[in-house]
Amino acid sequence: MTDVTPNAGGNRAGNSLATQDARTKRRNRAEARFKAYGLTAILVGIFFLVVLAVSIIRSGSPAFTRTVVDVEFALSQAQINEAEEQLFKTAAYAAFFTDALKRQIDESGMEVAVDEDAIERIIGKPGSTIREFFQANPDRIGTPVTFELAASSRVDGYFNGRVTRESMQDSRFLMAGDLDLVDALAEAGVIRSSINWTFITGADSGVDNPGAAGIGASVVGSFFMMLVVLVLSLPIGVAASIYLEEFAPRNRFTDLIEVNISNLAAVPSIVFGILGLAIFIQFAHLPQSAPLVGGLVLTLMTLPTIIISTRASLRAVPPSIRDAALGVGASKMQSVFHHVLPLAMPGILTGTIIGLAQALGETAPLLLIGMVGFVARGYPDGIVSGFMDPNSAMPAQIYTWAARADASFYEKAWGGIIVLLVFLLTMNIIAIILRRRFERRW
Repeated sequence: MTDVTPNAGGNRAGNSLATQDARTKRRNRAEARFKAYGLTAILVGIFFLVVLAVSIIRSGSPAFTRTVVDVEFALSQAQINEAEEQLFKTAAYAAFFTDALKRQIDESGMEVAVDEDAIERIIGKPGSTIREFFQANPDRIGTPVTFELAASSRVDGYFNGRVTRESMQDSRFLMAGDLDLVDALAEAGVIRSSINWTFITGADSGVDNPGAAGIGASVVGSFFMMLVVLVLSLPIGVAASIYLEEFAPRNRFTDLIEVNISNLAAVPSIVFGILGLAIFIQFAHLPQSAPLVGGLVLTLMTLPTIIISTRASLRAVPPSIRDAALGVGASKMQSVFHHVLPLAMPGILTGTIIGLAQALGETAPLLLIGMVGFVARGYPDGIVSGFMDPNSAMPAQIYTWAARADASFYEKAWGGIIVLLVFLLTMNIIAIILRRRFERRW
């Protein structure tokens, strides 16, 4: 029983919970606008990401294809002896190839003017390739052999649309009239486009032969550099993080170390290249352009990133885990290595792989230790030579191609960017898998 009557005093106008007042409406409108701003930002970011991806794929896809000329002919032992007796041996082999191509054109019934200069502008000088083949395969002498020879860079550009008849200008590399011969050979199936496996597995070919340029040797150089970075940066970075976060006393000295680590993470990468040039090459006299030196320089650059991410992962473990381990009699070291470190392992692995991915794409430090000036023409002979012999790396090779004048090298640079992005995406996917694999709940 109560003396209070229902709706005593009544509800004041505008104070009903079912009715929004003007202040609540303004707050709701502001929240809706903020959500719209966030959604718009996400859509704009996705749009530019798609534009970037499409631009990279469209510009780099020609690097994975090439235009080749298929010519089948046989050389007798007498012809080879004749060529070896001449002063210009490769020119003699090229003449045999030209005669075979002319016979193939005549047999196909094509009515097109053919001269040796036009064939040389379309294919180049295949004499050395043919001579090396028969020297390595003497059992093929006298039998028909089909040679798949790369066409010149301008013919390749004509096939992928980079060179057109309207923009074509006569030069010593290609004449406008040569395109009639190219079209006729394409109609007869002599010239065709194929997958450019040489770009994936080959090495740089110098400034005069873009069709034979490949990024395979640079991938190997980057692999050896990443091995050095992983072997050095992971144990050093994790050990330093554990000491600073779990064992180091809080004083001015450790505060100074923490400030310097944070500052090193913001230092431009080219500064680490200057440091590597002064210490590892000029002072320690390590070989210039070697993956070992590149790995040491990138290790110095990656360590602050790994230390900061590892400390953040260790700090994210609740203090109750440490207190519970100490409460049941575990030592400080046992609580860290048996309880805290396993729980922080997903974040440590993620930070390490992100640091490695950052190091994989760096170019500025490699400029100063000579990896851009050296052109890798082949694969290393073994593991020791892979670390110590001069080599290149993927970002340095991409920089070298982009700096050359021939437009075909520009396509190679875009193709190298695609290969580099594939490696970076793979490393990030591995980071996600490892994080979920080692993730523990507490």
